Amino acid sequence: MLKSSFIPLLLILLISANLGVDALYGPSSPVLQLNPNNFKSKVLNSNGVVLVEFFAPWCGHCKALTPIWEKAASVLKGVVTVAALDAEAHQSLAQEYGIKGFPTIKVFVPGKPPVDYEGAREAKPIAEFALKQVKALLKDRLNGKSAGGSSQKSGGSSQKSEPSASVELNSRNFDELVLKSKDLWIVEFFAPWCGHCKKLAPEWKKAANSLKGQVKLGHVDCDAEKSLMSRFSVQGFPTILVFGADKDSPYPYEGARSASAIESFALEQLETNAAPLEITELTSPDVVEEKCGSAAICFVAFLPDILDSKAEGRNKYLEILLSAAEKFKKSPYSYLWAAAGKQPDLEKHVGVGGYGYPALVALNLKKKAFAPLKSAFELDPIIEFLKEAGRGGKGNLPLEGSPEILKTEPWDGKDGQIIEEDEFSLEELMGDDSVSKEEL
Repeated sequence: MLKSSFIPLLLILLISANLGVDALYGPSSPVLQLNPNNFKSKVLNSNGVVLVEFFAPWCGHCKALTPIWEKAASVLKGVVTVAALDAEAHQSLAQEYGIKGFPTIKVFVPGKPPVDYEGAREAKPIAEFALKQVKALLKDRLNGKSAGGSSQKSGGSSQKSEPSASVELNSRNFDELVLKSKDLWIVEFFAPWCGHCKKLAPEWKKAANSLKGQVKLGHVDCDAEKSLMSRFSVQGFPTILVFGADKDSPYPYEGARSASAIESFALEQLETNAAPLEITELTSPDVVEEKCGSAAICFVAFLPDILDSKAEGRNKYLEILLSAAEKFKKSPYSYLWAAAGKQPDLEKHVGVGGYGYPALVALNLKKKAFAPLKSAFELDPIIEFLKEAGRGGKGNLPLEGSPEILKTEPWDGKDGQIIEEDEFSLEELMGDDSVSKEEL
């Protein structure tokens, strides 16, 4: 009897010990235990805010967070759901949300993509952060923005009717839209019959709409476009290729197939593939159209004549402006420069000229307004000027009419040369009369 009763007791002890090693939260913990079976119902379809800790049982930082996370769960009980997912045991689900380190805390708010919590890992700041999310959610609901599980379902039809920002690509438009573009493109190659493609479709649409105006997403139906499929060596579906700065060498996207993961990846690539800032010389109307047409603000510098500054001085001015522009490289601004007197009508319209070089103006062609730099052409004043212009500017003036932009020869990067006039003699100036007088 003793032997037979001892074996089940030993099993119980072993199971208990194993639970202590493999799991950080016991069955009586106030922290909600998540797994692939309940993640959708408890998190994605929740009507309220959910904080999720992605942990690994062997992680020391996760073990240190456990009592804090349980305290936060107790404090927020009935207000915010505090949950945890063993990312080691459920790796595919963790990968879907791009989890690379432990612990990672994400906040899920109905109707919005999850965001990382990056605050202090203490109960009070965690609770305060959670309450801010609740207040924001309530504010949205008071303003008539639906959110939550049931309202998300009812909003499904409106989401279906919303056009996707993903561009339909084919052999006729691919080169023109993608390969010849300076934009970052992420392209999905799919087949209509592919189950994984059907599952990706709503996530792709959501990502495309969220990234509109920043990164371009497109899709290719490989059943209809065998040539494109072959051209880019597509062998499975869906295949997602990234066309960055080097359009001839696209590379695969291998991250999670969720909208949030695609968005995060795209924004990271946007930073990596961003074209270097440049200060373009204003040499024709086409330059204004290309650089200022789509820019929120177009900054134009008027630099001294090359004979006054020489190449070294001019390059120094351009370096100052470029250094200031680097501070605002994520802003939709463009930067131009013109040598003194090369664009007289533009100078007249913005009040530049005379001895006022170097000068800098902020142009908003859509609003027909401009603002001059009233400080010295130095780094700190220019940074402040760019910042103020981005806020709307205090010294905006109306831009009367449309300045005429002349076509000029670009600067060759060299010092200017003084053009020496040919020497002439007094006899040449006086002509034949001087000769006749001498004879007399």
